[in-house]
Amino acid sequence: MLSSARRRLAAVAAATVLAALGTVPAAHADAPAATGAPAVNLATNPGFEIPTLPLADWGSIPGWHCAAGEGAVTTAARTGGSALAVTPASADSTGQCTQTLAVRPGTTYTYRAWVHGSYAFVGATGTGHDVPPAWTASTGGGWQQLSTTFTTGANTTSVQLYVHGWYGQGPITVDDVDVTGDTPAPAYATWNAPTSDKVVFLTVDDGWFRTPEAAQLIADRKLPITAFPLPMPEGFEPDYFSRITAAPGSSIQDHTVSHRDLTTLSPAEQQAEICDARDAVAARYGTTPTILRPPYFTFDATTQQAAANCGIRYLLTATADFTSGAANVYHGGPLQPGDVIIMHFTDTLASDLQRALDAAREAGLTPAALGDYLH
Repeated sequence: MLSSARRRLAAVAAATVLAALGTVPAAHADAPAATGAPAVNLATNPGFEIPTLPLADWGSIPGWHCAAGEGAVTTAARTGGSALAVTPASADSTGQCTQTLAVRPGTTYTYRAWVHGSYAFVGATGTGHDVPPAWTASTGGGWQQLSTTFTTGANTTSVQLYVHGWYGQGPITVDDVDVTGDTPAPAYATWNAPTSDKVVFLTVDDGWFRTPEAAQLIADRKLPITAFPLPMPEGFEPDYFSRITAAPGSSIQDHTVSHRDLTTLSPAEQQAEICDARDAVAARYGTTPTILRPPYFTFDATTQQAAANCGIRYLLTATADFTSGAANVYHGGPLQPGDVIIMHFTDTLASDLQRALDAAREAGLTPAALGDYLH
């Protein structure tokens, strides 16, 4: 957001100093930071203790997506303060709720959940193999843990967990979901896309101001844009982001749901912020993000693992900021091959883009598709 500019600049300046000291990667960082550890439970919002996220505008329980009117948070929990109540809305519905989870190929996972009620089912699809669900006809008025195990296929990198009731039956309650198995490798952290090719990359964040002038310039120049909109402004005018990413090599990526400093959040909140923003892009545009722009450029080892659990491969900051009249190149001097320029969807985006294009031309660089270099 615009109010974060000063904080963002401070974070980038600090990162630049550390990079010069060799402690922050200027390219692929294939190991997490020295502190922190990946969570044992891979599920997002496993206890349903996060009922909502700030700026979340599509009504889902963080991490979970239910048919309209069929899933809600309830205080009738097994542990903690919340659980998921699933109510089939009609005689031809099971009331299914789902979650997408990144996995390693050729790996065995165990999915457990505690259920309460009659005809409760848990299972996974997209595993690469047929997996029968675990289910119970009745929990006898108490809680019962259901468990199923699946092994992912050789090319499987994500699965869909599900929980549902049964046709014509009453509501069920679900709590304390647990998914165990090898975690995906932590997301790589980088501030550029290392290359000797004479290219530069244009990225634009947030989405609060959507000007026709910027969209027209992007269309006229056929600029490859990597956009990092937040789900709420993205939802206000989804076609706008389709238009500004229409050029070949453009994409819409992940910027979290509510633009909070991820390092101030619990692991569960970090994963919910990242996964729900991923799901918003996937639902609206049919593509799944693989790059996260962490708000304020702040992240830690927990962020890297949470992002990986959401299928994110890269945490991308930037080497230059051309937002709102700025022209700051953080490594000093002119732009260099592989530099990533950050801008924002502001009322000055058209002129900011032109200024970034001029700086790139003066350095002998042309805009290129980020996905061709970070893949």
